[in-house]
Amino acid sequence: MMVFAFYLFALSAIAGGLFTVISRNPVHSVLWLILAFLSSAGLFVLMGAEFVAMLLVIVYVGAVAVLFLFVVMMLDVDFAELKAEMARYLPVALLIGVVILMQLGMAFGAWQASEVAGSQLASPAPAEMSNTAALGVILYDRYFLLFQLAGLILLVAMIGAIVLTLRHRKDIKRQDILAQLYRDPAKAMELRDVKPGQGL
Repeated sequence: MMVFAFYLFALSAIAGGLFTVISRNPVHSVLWLILAFLSSAGLFVLMGAEFVAMLLVIVYVGAVAVLFLFVVMMLDVDFAELKAEMARYLPVALLIGVVILMQLGMAFGAWQASEVAGSQLASPAPAEMSNTAALGVILYDRYFLLFQLAGLILLVAMIGAIVLTLRHRKDIKRQDILAQLYRDPAKAMELRDVKPGQGL
């Protein structure tokens, strides 16, 4: 059952990542991305990292993917024009993709497993420290600065999404608070003497 669950989650994660890239509709891309996140969370559960799996579901599926979905739906981008621009740079993108694949092949070709890694994987984890405690020690002790930098990057991304979706249209009436505060009550109203039977 564990082997079946592993292959199920692995294939769904690969399919979700592939369809995220090649999907034509950006909303469908975000939905495939959510599938990839959920499948990765399932793989983490099989590995015994339940905290990381729940963190992936809560943070990435519950916040980041939903934020992507709302940004894509609110931006109202002309995707036909965007695809035409992307078609112009397709040869350069293919060249860069081939170079990256060659670099990955060179890296994996020269990769060798460490002799210490096998013994560390075979030895059980210390019983006095749980998975969550070990992750907390790593994040808030050894990689504290990198963790804070990741938070700053997420903050900048959130501000960028707000700036991109903030549009001032001329055909929409907006509230001008300064104009309301500085208005003159004497000029705000105009009294007219309407006679009976006569309209304005």
